[in-house]
Amino acid sequence: MLKKTSTDLARSTTTSPRGTALLHDPLRNKGTAFTLAERAALGLEGLLPSHVQTMAEQTARVLENYRHEQTDIEKYIALVSLQDRNETLFYRVLLDNLEEMMPIIYTPTVGLACQRFGHLFRKPRGLHISYEHRGRIADVLRNWPEPNVRVIVVTDGERILGLGDQGEGGMGIPIGKLSLYTACAGIHPAQTLPVMLDVGTENEEYLQDPLYLGLRQHRVRGPAYDDFVAEFMNAVAEVMPRALVQFEDFANINAFRLLETWRERACTFNDDIQGTAAVTLAGLLSALRITKRALLDQRILFLGAGEAGIGIGELIVAAMVDAGATDAEARQKCWFVDTKGLVVKRRTDLAHHKLRFAHEHAGAPSFLAAVKALRPTAIIGVSTVAGSFDRDTIETMAEFNERPIVMALSNPTSKAECTAEQAYTWSKGRAIYASGSPFPPFTYHGKPLVPGQGNNAYIFPGVGLGVIACEARRVTSRMFAAAARALAGQVQESDLAIGRIYPSLKRIREISAQIGAAVAGVAFADGLAGVGKPDDLLAFVKSQMWEPIYEVHAR
Repeated sequence: MLKKTSTDLARSTTTSPRGTALLHDPLRNKGTAFTLAERAALGLEGLLPSHVQTMAEQTARVLENYRHEQTDIEKYIALVSLQDRNETLFYRVLLDNLEEMMPIIYTPTVGLACQRFGHLFRKPRGLHISYEHRGRIADVLRNWPEPNVRVIVVTDGERILGLGDQGEGGMGIPIGKLSLYTACAGIHPAQTLPVMLDVGTENEEYLQDPLYLGLRQHRVRGPAYDDFVAEFMNAVAEVMPRALVQFEDFANINAFRLLETWRERACTFNDDIQGTAAVTLAGLLSALRITKRALLDQRILFLGAGEAGIGIGELIVAAMVDAGATDAEARQKCWFVDTKGLVVKRRTDLAHHKLRFAHEHAGAPSFLAAVKALRPTAIIGVSTVAGSFDRDTIETMAEFNERPIVMALSNPTSKAECTAEQAYTWSKGRAIYASGSPFPPFTYHGKPLVPGQGNNAYIFPGVGLGVIACEARRVTSRMFAAAARALAGQVQESDLAIGRIYPSLKRIREISAQIGAAVAGVAFADGLAGVGKPDDLLAFVKSQMWEPIYEVHAR
């Protein structure tokens, strides 16, 4: 694999700083690892302690201080502070300790960081594009100093995890997502850009908070909102034409419309709709290796019919069609319960995105009633209603399924439909369980069980890697289906033996490379790639991955 270093991708167009300016440049700073020759050549003599440390020694110091912190939010602050000082070291530490640090740098701790964004703020990161910038968004984008942005994660902060409207605080999500793009898939940090589209907030607590950092107004809605987003997307095409745009944590009232508007006009996708769908489909395919049953034999019941649920349903339908079902047959196997009960045709209150899954059937007033009526093989929770998979629900599922599939995917942990311990205990150890946020292993009557985490970090970094590597012009549903199959293919028999339907995060770089190759393969097959097809697709994708190792500045 080509080992790209911390400045390879930026140095050709950016003059390297010297002296204290270099020590304050997180992309190029090596801190105490600058050699004596580098210190002499770069004006650093006297600015650092005498001992030259290896990256391993620096890592040991970081871990000692990190593990000394008492709370998760303190650990989050420690990691973000390191990222602000020395990005290469930050990514080395994160990559080598990903299973330990993923819950800190992303869900669930990032949710708390979003809620306290204005109170924790230390140093700006990314671009904050306000509604007051309308008419000038391209100029704002040109203020970004890095010349080769390839991935943008953008949010308007309205539907952050299961926490609702976080306004400006939602910026924590693009920052966290892009950290995972780099750690999990080797996207160079200089090529990433987090963006907050600040159109206001409906969160009255924030509007009254003197430390809130966003626009102090209610949200812009309707055509004015769509025009603002359109100006942003057109500005990206003008200023950063090679960038992939990932929509993140937009509310249902905007998410589906924005995806449909832009998916054929720009290189873009919605992670909550398409990324969640792919990671869930992958988990389902892995679970079927345990149950020894075919995909077409499944009946799946969703709790929650928003962007995540409908996105999952659509991708499962596509997978069933690929397996030989008609579209109508596949949709008949996917059922939804929303806040008003079972989604059926006789209802007159259904939003447009739910109509494709409204079936001829008697209504059901509750999720448990729907479980009893439909006898599903799998239940998927995307409701953000904690505890909604109660004991009666799990026990009922276990009555007619030898191995009931239970996926409680709502984030953060406090919003999960049930815990791993509950699912295992109430099913007498027979449930195949996955969640959106991490839960610890559980032993049931001496049998060790390891819950899978249906984390989108398994999917979106690899998808982005594949898109960037082949310079794809669009991101398609076929790419996400290929990503799901590639992820499922990385689950080993040893994982399945302990009930885990996702592979270990310790293998995430290899997993992302496999997904990237699968996505690029679809792009080449469908005529969407912007480069010639290489002989060895996997090796080609791996060659694009940056490694967090220091560059030698002077010899």
